[in-house]
Order: sequence, then structure tokens, then C-alpha cells
Amino acid sequence: MDLASLLGLIIGFVLVLFGILNGAGSVSGLIWFLDAPSALITFGGSIFATMTSYTMANFVGGLKSIGLIFKPVNVNIPEMITKIIELSNIARKEGLLSLEEAAGNLDDDFMKKGIMLIVDGTDPELVRGILETELNSIDERHKLRSGFWDALGAMGPAWGMIGTLVGLICMLQNMSDPSSIGPKMGVALITTFYGSMLANWICTPCSNKLQANNATEISSKEIMIEGLLSIQAGENPRVIEEKLKSFLAPKDRGNSEEGGGGEA
Repeated sequence: MDLASLLGLIIGFVLVLFGILNGAGSVSGLIWFLDAPSALITFGGSIFATMTSYTMANFVGGLKSIGLIFKPVNVNIPEMITKIIELSNIARKEGLLSLEEAAGNLDDDFMKKGIMLIVDGTDPELVRGILETELNSIDERHKLRSGFWDALGAMGPAWGMIGTLVGLICMLQNMSDPSSIGPKMGVALITTFYGSMLANWICTPCSNKLQANNATEISSKEIMIEGLLSIQAGENPRVIEEKLKSFLAPKDRGNSEEGGGGEA
């Protein structure tokens, strides 16, 4: 469970709720912020306008992707680099064909695929092309999910404004009753509040988290590609280690040094 996402959503809502209660002066003031027609216009309009922008399968997939923000990305780049150095030592001692057995113990399907391409004697440029094509495909699928939340986040304030305009029109049609102007104005503005909450409390954070997770995964696989191609080229394990460590922040390089240590 990614606590940052969970706590961010909960604490953000609690702070907004505290602000409402503090401004209203009592719990009964919460009813000022509850209005069914406003919710239908804002949330219903936003959701179904977004549905119009996608196929049904991608729309449903986009909604389900909210669960991904609570799952930590299972990527340990220093550990991955150490594994690549171990594979390079095996290849240096026993040859590239010996990697086939080592590939059977790998949990990462992407790395396993790269190893098997190398074992099969595939041309290095073709190996790079195949792996980068798969990498681009992964990136596009992930961007489709984060793009869904960007689209929904853009719809929220827009439909909130539509609801506000509807409320203002209704208010202006009843100007003969001055006592009703204040409450009707409040109801008109609730849709803008709903739209802003939808965009800034849920949609934008979801999109940002999915993009960050995607960047982490893509970066790890780019390092993997460089490592595998270096093994195929027969580079010295120490050279491979230094090359791959250059992808890491200085504070993280010590972790890979402890488990690496290729042969000269």
C-alpha cells in the first residue's frame, strides 16, 4: 500500500471539511454544501463527457486505474543493476549461452525476454529495437490511463461552471423575491466547488501519481536495455557497472556498489 496516496486523499478531504465546519460554525452548515442537482450536473456531466472521449473499454480501464495509485512501484534499481552485473559475470566466464539457465530464475519478464533474445543470437540492433518497441508500448498504455484522469480533471471545472450558469439563470428568473437571491446564489456556486474538488482533490493527483510511477518503470527498463546490450557486446563487468551507476543519483550508487563488483 502506498501510504502517500492514501494519506494525501484522506488528509486533504479532512482539511477541506475542517474549513467548511469552521466557516459554517456548526455541523448543520454542511447541508449548505450538499445539493443533488448540482452534483448531477457536475459529476454526471464530467463523467459522461469523459466517457464520450474514450471507448467503453478504455473508459472503464481509466476508472479502475485509480487503484494503481495505492500500489507502490516494485522497482529496485540498485538491486536490478547488481543482478545485471551478476549476469555479465556469468556470460564472461561461461559464454552467452549460459544465460539461458540464469534467465529461468528471473522474475522480470522484460529482462527475461532480453536475455532470451541475446541467447538466441539476435543482432544487437534488433534486440534494442524489439525491447524499445515493447517499452514504447508500455509507455503508451500508461499514458492512456494518466490521460484519462487529465481529461476528467479538465471536465470537472468546466461542468462546474455550466452548473453555476444554470443556477444563475434560475436565480435571475426569480429576482422578484429578494430573500431567495442569497440561497440561490449559494446553490449556483456549489457546482463550481464540486468541479474544483473533483479536479484538484482526485483527478490531478491521480494523473500525477500514475505519471510518476510510469517514469520510474520506464527509467528502470531503459537501464535494463543498456545493461543487456552491454552484456551482449562482451563489455567488462566493471565497465557495465560504472555505466549503469551513472543512471543513479549519487546517494543511491553505494547500494549497487555493495552487491556489484564485477571481475576485471
